[in-house]
Amino acid sequence: MVSTDESSASIEAVALLQDPIRRRLYEHVAAADHDVSRDEAAAAAEIKRPLAAFHLDKLAEAGLLDAVFRRPEGKTGPGSGRPAKFYRRADAEFAISLPARDYRTLATVLAEVIEHAGLEDAVAAAAAQHGPAVAGRDLMEALRERGYEPYLGGAVIRLRNCPFHRLAVDFPPLVCGMNLALLEGPATEAGWTARMDPAPGRCCVSLSKTNND
Repeated sequence: MVSTDESSASIEAVALLQDPIRRRLYEHVAAADHDVSRDEAAAAAEIKRPLAAFHLDKLAEAGLLDAVFRRPEGKTGPGSGRPAKFYRRADAEFAISLPARDYRTLATVLAEVIEHAGLEDAVAAAAAQHGPAVAGRDLMEALRERGYEPYLGGAVIRLRNCPFHRLAVDFPPLVCGMNLALLEGPATEAGWTARMDPAPGRCCVSLSKTNND
């Protein structure tokens, strides 16, 4: 069950995003493929740097963002060697359900049963029927709606977020295989090829443009 402290923390964190400025700042940092400086965040939200710093630190205190310090690249002159504060989306997950629901335990039990029974092929076949719908739609939009947070890295679509992250950590072959099966059909329909491409900090699947030559 979700503890009272965990529920309170989730409620407080989500409540912070009701503020439009904080939401804009969070969305910009979460969507970025790099650590975001206070100057960049302020420009993206069209606010002054001190106000951006205040709200960014509030988001970090709530666990929605991680703050890191490093020396800015490409800066010279007095004070250029001083570490600056940058922000990235935190790995923490927040969920609110009142009263509490324990879907994670259910999913874990089912994943254990599937692995023990050797039903991975059946899971992949079922997952293929539940991929993002892309008929007449932009593939990136369909992926965003499913929570993958796609971005273009050169000619490759990479997925910053895994919607099944917690289970993927505990059951990587099962969950990553299911994830690939979810995306193969929609990718092919949109002219892309989904493949396993695991790397730290992103989903285990990436998509490259299909060569029809």
